[in-house]
Amino acid sequence: MLSPHPVRASALALGLGLSTLAAIAADMPQLDFNGDAAAGKAIVNDRGKGNCVACHLIVGAESPGAIGPALVTMQTRYPSKEALARQIWDATVKAPEAAMPPFGKHEILTNQELIDVVEYIWSL
Repeated sequence: MLSPHPVRASALALGLGLSTLAAIAADMPQLDFNGDAAAGKAIVNDRGKGNCVACHLIVGAESPGAIGPALVTMQTRYPSKEALARQIWDATVKAPEAAMPPFGKHEILTNQELIDVVEYIWSL
């Protein structure tokens, strides 16, 4: 028996397939989390690159923001560097309305820059 709306059914199937492909393409790759904390700190404070200080309070940072949560006691807030990296990679996975840009998914940071930022933030 044919579906009463074959075009809609095909479009739905195609849409679901494309959304699955998009989710797979945007997933964070396997990374080695042994970064350079000093390089990560530079990126976090760089107003043209990571710019984390625009939204987050970071102790000792110049003109920190107050939009996002304070970046303190990170090792008690995230069970691993990978969990922290996933949040930075794409915060909208856990919170679809998140204002934080998906730094990894949108290639704002390279994989190495992400690793370095994670190393620094993990130390806070």
